[in-house]
Amino acid sequence: MRTMTSALFYGSRDLRLEEVEIPAVAPGEALIRVEKALTCATDLKTYIRGGHKMIPTLPCPFGHEFAGTIHEIGEGTSGIEIGMPVVVANSAPCNDCPFCKRQQQNLCENLVFLNGAYSEYILVPEPIVSQNLYPLTGDVPFERMALMEPLACVLHGLDRTEVHPGDQIAVIGAGPIGLMWVRMLHLAGAEVTVLGRSRWKLEAAERLGAKYTLNVSEMDRPEFALMEITAGLGFDVVVEAVGVPEIWERAFAITRRGGTVHLFGGCEKGTTVPLDTHALHYDEKRVLSVFHHTPEHVAQAFDVLRKGDLDENILITQRVPLSELAEAFEQMERREALKICITP
Repeated sequence: MRTMTSALFYGSRDLRLEEVEIPAVAPGEALIRVEKALTCATDLKTYIRGGHKMIPTLPCPFGHEFAGTIHEIGEGTSGIEIGMPVVVANSAPCNDCPFCKRQQQNLCENLVFLNGAYSEYILVPEPIVSQNLYPLTGDVPFERMALMEPLACVLHGLDRTEVHPGDQIAVIGAGPIGLMWVRMLHLAGAEVTVLGRSRWKLEAAERLGAKYTLNVSEMDRPEFALMEITAGLGFDVVVEAVGVPEIWERAFAITRRGGTVHLFGGCEKGTTVPLDTHALHYDEKRVLSVFHHTPEHVAQAFDVLRKGDLDENILITQRVPLSELAEAFEQMERREALKICITP
């Protein structure tokens, strides 16, 4: 029996490295040797809370942001070959359910999720191979391309938000997702303000294109500074990239009349948030929330990264072996890192 080292998630704060059998490859599938995997906030929330929509059963292979090299391919798999470097998204739609037919593939009733990036090998199912696997060319770093999946989520959100050049946009949260939002908004021509609680993360936001940064941990009433930036109007768009109910409320409060509140950070299941319905109606504030990505946005993310329009060295702050995975999550929980690159 061929074995590999793989991280298995058993529940809240219970992550174990075990020797497991390397899966057999079926027709249409591909077995990938993982070269680089990245930690992410979704994995961290799952690690702390003990579950997520993408985790169907326990124990479960863990991790979903990665790039690697094709090790084996199943019968009938076309367009790829053994030894080819690739990057892979973590899901694929069925393209046949009512949501897919409405061009909402992110809400597909039969969405195939892929976990297991924190392993030496990962088996990619046929729907993902055929829709969301991209060969790499040249000397593009594996760790940069492993950003494809979260960037696709951001680009999906950006597409739905209707951003225009010159818009004044606030991003609440300077974690990896918030920082990707900053970069994409900057490239779209927006004037970006970032609210965060860490000076070094706000400095990263400035390097990615933020015009203004505010450390809210050092301010009693940050709303005053925000209103000064917008000449008292409020922001055209506010992107909440933290996933905390109290901050969802703050996002609504600093959005201008007729503006858009994008609640991008996912809160824990069962969370409720009070909203000022008078302001919602009479100020015509648009509330938006976007989940996951579509193949179209995966393709866009691949192109952004291939061209080098997002500097991975700003987002990846540490690099460790797979054996230090649990410690990596502890560092993220202490907010000592943005993304950590894992090498099996």
